[in-house]
Amino acid sequence: MPKKLDFIKKHKSFVVFAILAALLALVAIYANVIAPYDPYEAVLTDALQAPSSTHWFGTDKLGRDLFSRVIYGSRISLSSALILVACIFVVGSVLGILAGYFGGWIDAVIMRVADMMISFPGMVLAIAIAGIMGASITNAVIAITAVSWTKYARLARSLVLKIKNCDYIAAARVTGSTTPHILYVYLFPNVMPTLLVTAFTDIGSMMLELAGLSFLGFGAQAPQAEWGLMLSEGRSYLMAAPWMMLYPGLAILVTVVVFNLLGDSLRDVLDPRDE
Repeated sequence: MPKKLDFIKKHKSFVVFAILAALLALVAIYANVIAPYDPYEAVLTDALQAPSSTHWFGTDKLGRDLFSRVIYGSRISLSSALILVACIFVVGSVLGILAGYFGGWIDAVIMRVADMMISFPGMVLAIAIAGIMGASITNAVIAITAVSWTKYARLARSLVLKIKNCDYIAAARVTGSTTPHILYVYLFPNVMPTLLVTAFTDIGSMMLELAGLSFLGFGAQAPQAEWGLMLSEGRSYLMAAPWMMLYPGLAILVTVVVFNLLGDSLRDVLDPRDE
């Protein structure tokens, strides 16, 4: 217990933002318990009602309770952002570590593909890929993964290049350690902290990119409760019913800020020298 208390005192910001992130996750998990109404039930007689004690965030153009839709929207928005970051993290990290460790033609092929992807504007290329594959949240995740893995590949490669010629790696080779053993025991533990911090920090930006694709019509499709799509639906009613854009926008803002600050505080936890 004293060690736990010392950790909390030393890393207060990390604990606070970890709790906030956990609360956001709980909201998504228990959305069906928290939401007072069915987010997909249209009541046209209640369309475009202003926020009140009956409908805390008002209603949309179909009379659906906006508070319930924002709560349910956390499921799609948060889960898709986490899945997206996990995909980018795995693909980019594995390719970067292989490129950095083996070098040669493997490094050349992976880095040239990365250079080719970087040469295109990321969001424009993601829109093109999502448009070809068809508009859906799954295809949006695939499209952004295809254009965003290069960041992790380059970072992982640079980290591996710094340590692959260290004495303890050479000693491991001399003593007969296999390549998988060296990768798992020596390389992964050394590159993971930096990559994890980057991944946590990217959750917010990836959520913004997914929301952007949904806003443009290449992500989530109606009647799904997804924050980017809700912003798109509300833009036509900005003057008459500004709450249709206000509350989904605030939900995105709060989530992005929490995960960005969580990533910054996690960096301090994993690398005390930066404190």
